[in-house]
Amino acid sequence: MLNEDNLHGYQEEGKAHIIDNSHSALFLEMGLGKTVTTLTAINTLIFEEIEIDSVLVIAPKRVAENVWDAEQKKWSHLSKIKIAKIVGNPKQRRAALKSKAHVYMIGRDNVPWLCGQFGGSMLPFNMLVIDEASSFKNPKSVRFKALKAVQPSFSRVVLLTGTPAPNGLIDLWSQIYLLDRGQRLGKFLSNYREAYFTAGASKGHIVYKYILKKGGDSEIHRRIKDICLSMKSEDYLSLPPLIENPVLIPFPAELQKKYDDFEREQVLDLFEDDADISALNAAALSNKLLQFANGAVYDVDKNWHVVHDLKIDAVKELIETSDGPVLIAWTYRHDMYRLMEALKKYRPRELKTGDDIDAWNRGDINVMLMHPASGGHGLNLQAGGNTVIWFGQTWSLELLQQLNARLYRQGQLKPVIIHKLIATKTMDEDVVASQGRKTHKQEALMQAVKAKIKKYLSDS
Repeated sequence: MLNEDNLHGYQEEGKAHIIDNSHSALFLEMGLGKTVTTLTAINTLIFEEIEIDSVLVIAPKRVAENVWDAEQKKWSHLSKIKIAKIVGNPKQRRAALKSKAHVYMIGRDNVPWLCGQFGGSMLPFNMLVIDEASSFKNPKSVRFKALKAVQPSFSRVVLLTGTPAPNGLIDLWSQIYLLDRGQRLGKFLSNYREAYFTAGASKGHIVYKYILKKGGDSEIHRRIKDICLSMKSEDYLSLPPLIENPVLIPFPAELQKKYDDFEREQVLDLFEDDADISALNAAALSNKLLQFANGAVYDVDKNWHVVHDLKIDAVKELIETSDGPVLIAWTYRHDMYRLMEALKKYRPRELKTGDDIDAWNRGDINVMLMHPASGGHGLNLQAGGNTVIWFGQTWSLELLQQLNARLYRQGQLKPVIIHKLIATKTMDEDVVASQGRKTHKQEALMQAVKAKIKKYLSDS
């Protein structure tokens, strides 16, 4: 078992930052051990400083259920901390809420429910920790509004994330507001936008891209630097190599024609002219084309129809040549079903529970399937393998980085190999190009769709 002497110097620095600042943020890149750093600070504040006695930790569901208590059990100096999990059905959550504990874990989707238990007024916790705080980047979300109303309940607030602004600094306002209620970046999002950004791409009265003013980034960082500590893994960790391997999958001529015809049909069905474009129907078009690239397409009744197995075949080849267990990231539910059936000789398992995580890390699972959005944040999977296969491609750079970092993090002993299955001359190529440019996902999606609209409308 590890003890406090095993903490790295940068983790001690993070602990001191939390203790020295009642309201603070740790922007620690993935793999730097923000959970044990925060628990160590909590341990000091409870048992040495006698300053607090109850902490609410808000995290992604799987992290709330599996990560914090598992991390606590690895470290002897944290043995006195009692953790309660506010999970399960409402009756189970209420029972956990009433139990005696030092740290109360809750999934971020249950934050409005929790606030409702106290009538939206003050919550009975001294300290708030928001793990993966970027999930509160949307100030219009119900979870943000609920937490904003009860923020004065806490004498201490800590934000934890590796990607505080995955889509640019425009995402930072709501997170910092939960620390200082607008002291540093303004009390209203509109003021923040006016001060540091100019309106970019828009549709009607709706602006979906904001461009930083000259010097805006420096001024934002200057205003928040007293309460935000940022660390990059490359400055503190010696990790094995990260190898990205694009696996190009060309379609045979007949299948390529089917895809091209399908693409043209979808574009003309959804768009009569450029004026009709919206984020909603752009996403609908993208989903259809990415489904085809993956090998199956949903119809209007949610039934799926196989159009090819080329990516399935590529997965089989990669598994055969892999030197250990493989983690597969899937996009659509039919991806998962088809993979489970095609790979059944490997006894594949879908990541659903803490038991799946433990089995993976023990080396008991040869092939694990995981949706990036359901398990991309906070899970420690580095002990179980070093190979990721992206069966489908994602517009979200944050999901891409977060899932890869489940394996490429502290404790990984082997080079991590990231395979991306890319159906050439399809929407897959547009997505991967946007990842390389680190383009905001909605902007990249709209650009790709506009190019296709222009192509087919000019031909029609």
